[in-house]
Amino acid sequence: MPELTLVDGSGVLRDLPAKLTWQVIVCTVIAACGGLMFGYDIGISGGVTGMDMFLEKFFPEVYVKKHQAKANNYCKFNSQLLQLFTSSLYLAAIVACFIGSICCKKRGRKPTMQIASVFFLVGAILNAAALNIGMLIAGRLCLGAGIGFGNQAVPLFISEIAPARYRGGLNLCFQLLITIGILTANVINYATSKLHPYGWRISLGGAACPALLLLLGSLMIVETPTSLIERGKDEEGLYTLKKIRGVDNVDKEYEEISQAVEFSRQIRHPFKNLWKQSGRPQLVCGALIQIFQQFTGISVVMLYAPVLFQTMGLGENASLMSAIMTNTVKPIGTAFAIVVVDRFGRRALLIEAAIQMFISLGAIGVILAVHLHSTNVVAKHYAVLVIVLVCVFLAAFAWSWGPLGWLIPSEIFPIETRSAGFSVAVIMNFVFTFLVAQTFLTMLCHMRAGTFFLYCAMLAVMCLFAKYFLPETKGIPIDEMVERVWKQHWFWKRYYKDHDNGKGGLEIQDEPKENTIA
Repeated sequence: MPELTLVDGSGVLRDLPAKLTWQVIVCTVIAACGGLMFGYDIGISGGVTGMDMFLEKFFPEVYVKKHQAKANNYCKFNSQLLQLFTSSLYLAAIVACFIGSICCKKRGRKPTMQIASVFFLVGAILNAAALNIGMLIAGRLCLGAGIGFGNQAVPLFISEIAPARYRGGLNLCFQLLITIGILTANVINYATSKLHPYGWRISLGGAACPALLLLLGSLMIVETPTSLIERGKDEEGLYTLKKIRGVDNVDKEYEEISQAVEFSRQIRHPFKNLWKQSGRPQLVCGALIQIFQQFTGISVVMLYAPVLFQTMGLGENASLMSAIMTNTVKPIGTAFAIVVVDRFGRRALLIEAAIQMFISLGAIGVILAVHLHSTNVVAKHYAVLVIVLVCVFLAAFAWSWGPLGWLIPSEIFPIETRSAGFSVAVIMNFVFTFLVAQTFLTMLCHMRAGTFFLYCAMLAVMCLFAKYFLPETKGIPIDEMVERVWKQHWFWKRYYKDHDNGKGGLEIQDEPKENTIA
């Protein structure tokens, strides 16, 4: 039986026995189907916006510009309405993520995932049956609500159910299924692009499949022990903890969770307490890593890859096939991350990948600046080189800022602000994904190749952030992060000078006072 050998705050060794049980593996895979939903939508939206039959029905002005011989290469797809089709999903996700945080705490992680699947299912049906742009956007808003609830609940669920030793790899299953969802969507887009005039309906309606997988699968999984104890179901929480750990000796871990939960119950306003001095390090790092994930330029590549390839002169089918090729590397990269993240740690992967993405995006920018002008077609060998560079970029993202952008915020917050803190981090992701999705085509039209150099500058900043300000969380039990990570960090430890005064800088519910007679 493998055991997790840990060191407590006093430096005394102790053991938390735990096996990697089939119960944990099955629960992780089913929960990670939330990532399959998210990935499928990312891949599908990018593909259908490049289909002529879709553009002709909903965005006729873009369809006309696309086929004008003298139209500016960088501005063919510049349409606020087309960008709204892609980005409206993230508006709904922002609101849903906040509500999902409350639902996670009050109702549990499992019911929140079920709500996510229902919203996503309704959105898929609306999009597949869309008769006008209003119906299309309504469907996107429902999909966004599903993604908001799902992305709030799934990473928390996996982080809380996984043994500390395997937490990183198991949590990355969420990102792995995102990449598989994207690849699946690209393959479906390529197949349906030839089915005129309703191929796009099949593509958009296919989102119902991962939603059904999560909805039906969630009926089979257990709730996390932390969530059960948090909602007063102590005996059920202890039983579930023994079940998922595969051992009976879980007293130490159960006591640790119970103490953390007891403290969290005294917190009056979790969202307000995030801004207290002792909560600021996790809030800043959690939010920044989600924001930086979008400033890698990934949304540009994922949401608009077929559009980018068509801008360079590749035809519709060639662009969709190129998107399939480039997105094949993402599941491979994420699988690599699952293997190495708990061995090499989070920071090493983030730093290496930032450098790799900087080089690949910079090279793409140079090729576009030199060879793609307003109305010409790029030589085929340069187009192929761009595809190769996109693969290099996606591989780096897939083993670093992609999966770790979700893993790190899900494991760094203490239980009293965990759901609220992760909610804020995810909301930041959706806000900046919306901004990127809503502005990229306009930026491409006005800044041209300079758009890619802008993201290169951000990657340089991200590399410095990971090196100097992001602490390593590899192998640290989720409820010991404050003592063993944040209080030991050269910069963030200053925020804990007053942490041991009994309240830790947090607003704690006052004990009820006894009535006294004057």
